[in-house]
Amino acid sequence: MTGTVQHPGEVVHRIYLKASPEEVWAALTRSELTKRYGYGGRIDIDPRPGGAYRGYASEALVGSGVDMVIIEGEIIEAEPDRRLALTWRMTADPAMATEGPTRLTYDIGQDERGLTTLTVTHDLTGAPHTAALVTGATPGTGGGWSFVLSDLKSLLETGAGIAG
Repeated sequence: MTGTVQHPGEVVHRIYLKASPEEVWAALTRSELTKRYGYGGRIDIDPRPGGAYRGYASEALVGSGVDMVIIEGEIIEAEPDRRLALTWRMTADPAMATEGPTRLTYDIGQDERGLTTLTVTHDLTGAPHTAALVTGATPGTGGGWSFVLSDLKSLLETGAGIAG
């Protein structure tokens, strides 16, 4: 994974994967895969402009059978295997719940060597609590995007992520 690049109000991560763009898209949009990396939560997504996005806490966090929505959003752009953009708002933390939604964009491409690139751009303008969480600056919260993307890479390249 490349280092985090921060522009005023924006955090950008890029990773290179030995996986196809289709596999990366599936890992971002299919709940059976999102449960296997990062924080291990399932998602509900309607991958079309205007569609809803919901991220749920993992069973390890809240217990079996509990559906706790921790992220809410709306799809802005959806080009399968290429680009997914959405609003993203953490609802589980009272400080972040008061902040407006941020914009999260996943760009999937390929480099000259045939590796798939995943560039994650999170515009955090006006959302300092969310920024602290997703950059890993909040102690005890697991590492933010660096952690999630590292585990996504592990899952797609080895078949095993930390979450399962």
